[in-house]
Amino acid sequence: MAGTVWRSGGVGWAGGSPGLRWWGGRVSPVAYGRELAFRAVGGRACAGVRGNPCPTGAPVPGRSTGGLCPACARLDRAHSVAADTFADDPRPYRVYLAWFGTGTVKVGITGEHRGSVRLLEQGAVAFCWLGRGPLMAARRTEEVLHQALGVPDRVSYERKRALRAGLPDAGARRAEIEELYGRALGVTGWGETLDALPFTPYDHGDAFNLSSLPPPDGTVTELVDGGVVTGRVRAAAGPDLHLLAPDGRHLVLDGRLLGGWGLERGGEDEPWSVPVGAVPETGGEQDALF
Repeated sequence: MAGTVWRSGGVGWAGGSPGLRWWGGRVSPVAYGRELAFRAVGGRACAGVRGNPCPTGAPVPGRSTGGLCPACARLDRAHSVAADTFADDPRPYRVYLAWFGTGTVKVGITGEHRGSVRLLEQGAVAFCWLGRGPLMAARRTEEVLHQALGVPDRVSYERKRALRAGLPDAGARRAEIEELYGRALGVTGWGETLDALPFTPYDHGDAFNLSSLPPPDGTVTELVDGGVVTGRVRAAAGPDLHLLAPDGRHLVLDGRLLGGWGLERGGEDEPWSVPVGAVPETGGEQDALF
């Protein structure tokens, strides 16, 4: 409805498809090939953490990808899996290999109850499971494989965006991750506490709509009060929306910059009016992969 302002919760994934999340739990599906047009209004506020609103409704800087005030960010980190504060978590976890582009793979863990959502959220173009078991065993395995295989536990979003243009086909993606899977099985010291899983490749190329995606011309650096984003949705990967702007540029909007902004519907004929920065240089292939 024109003039309606909802507070954004960023970009999320459900049922293998992207959507715009809103405070209160609503989700608006994002459809490839459709126009997206909105105006940021009312400033940006902290969303709070883990279902609890920020007690002060603190303002958040426009360039923050976390979307949280310092107090809520500390609370969020303290309750994250990465903080290892829940060593007695009885739920099973899975260790995975995630592929983002030629020569760029990471190892990570996710709760088995989440399925592949974590891989969609971080923009993994392809992935496979390595093993399953208790949280601390999964965490130890992640570190063992990180060191033994020379792969990182993090890949920057700048690098992920740069790699999405000109990806090899699904067969090449499978071959690269299968080779590393074989190397991972040969690493001793983790099979005693974690159950190894058979190799099964998964590919998100179609879910992200990455076929023939050109290199980006720029990335949104922040939203501003009254600023308009408008364009046709070309692709989505992780939190990123790839948009064809009215002037023909291929621009990337990091959905993490949306969190906490009030958004109202904009006109498709309105000019783009939020800051756009150049695409950062990311260097060559990932070091020490093989």
